[in-house]
Amino acid sequence: MTIPIIVADDQAIVRAGIVMLLRAQENFEVVGEASDGRQAVDAARSLRPDVVVMDVRMPGMDGITATRLLAEDRNDTDHLTRVLMLTTFKDDDAVYGALIAGASGFLLKHAAPRDLVTAVRRVAAGESYVDSAVLGTILGALRQLPRPGRDSPQLLQRLTPREREVLVLMAHGLSNAEITDRLYLSEATVKTHVARILMKTGSRDRTQAVVLAYQTGLVVPRG
Repeated sequence: MTIPIIVADDQAIVRAGIVMLLRAQENFEVVGEASDGRQAVDAARSLRPDVVVMDVRMPGMDGITATRLLAEDRNDTDHLTRVLMLTTFKDDDAVYGALIAGASGFLLKHAAPRDLVTAVRRVAAGESYVDSAVLGTILGALRQLPRPGRDSPQLLQRLTPREREVLVLMAHGLSNAEITDRLYLSEATVKTHVARILMKTGSRDRTQAVVLAYQTGLVVPRG
């Protein structure tokens, strides 16, 4: 199955390199490009990609604002566009903002090409991807999350013990395949558990469910 992708980066040379790399991959199709957040949002609304590879720092509308707008669109359409955020070591505030905005993955801009390919595939499959070099920043961002609303703990009470177990592993960064190995379940069963977790907690995607797990204290950041 083809994965349609939009690449958003204000640096033309960087953007061209990412596009070239992605187009060389089996089942990847770059359907659009953007040089700022506004263009990325407009292109995503028109072309309905599975993934937007989004730079954080762009002129005009930045990647965080664009990510938030795309996340809000998920409430009005049955199509889900996920965002893989490109960041740098010094973008701590940006990582926090992108996490809250609804990004599904975080990758350093100078990561290895194979990591970008893996990240796109993971995000397109509805999973999360966090570059190991950004993990400490993500944990720091999770510690800064505001306290949940009054109804949030009740949302977790709707989950079965197995679903709570799956959510904890999701929050620890495990992929569906890794959860399958850890719990000795089929991948189809894990996907069903994830879908039920999203439905029962009212989460728009996997990332929001993970944020809820940390906000409610079901999972405590380590490190």
